[in-house]
Amino acid sequence: MSVRTIATALALTLASAGLAQAQAPKNTAQAKPQQTQTVAPAPTRIQQFKAWGAYSYKSGASTVCYVLSVPTTKEPASVDHGDIFFIVSQRPGQNISYEPQAMMGYTMQANSKVTVTIDKKNFTMFTKDKAAWVENAAEEPALVAAMKTGHAMSVAAVSGRGTKTSYNYSLQGIGAALKQIESCK
Repeated sequence: MSVRTIATALALTLASAGLAQAQAPKNTAQAKPQQTQTVAPAPTRIQQFKAWGAYSYKSGASTVCYVLSVPTTKEPASVDHGDIFFIVSQRPGQNISYEPQAMMGYTMQANSKVTVTIDKKNFTMFTKDKAAWVENAAEEPALVAAMKTGHAMSVAAVSGRGTKTSYNYSLQGIGAALKQIESCK
């Protein structure tokens, strides 16, 4: 994965984190943090674990750690998807542990949902612009646990133009990558 791709993912993550709080559904158990930073700090790659990389960057006085992967397949193949990522971040300074987020290279349809499927178990995410977060924050640990033990993960979304898209991710290395950021401080 190139540094430019990772920097793009980081910038998108920072830019969209504040949007989540403003758009969080009423049943969300925890509010997503607002980010006021406009210039993304350069991420440091800690280590690559098969399909998942572990990264960190400084945000003020605290460190933010995350794991990131890109899809192995993108459907429909005939459209430009842009840069697509699935991220699980840890922000100890903000009391956030293992927050899953889907990042698309396009704006998603307003008020649409993203479905993450791991071994036939579905998780629903709410959307805002190019990002999606678990609709019920209380389900975040279950999604992360399913990622650690699962064999296959797919993500289905709808673009702002109404195009149904889907992405398959390898879960190889996710457990080791998450373990690497476990002690993020």
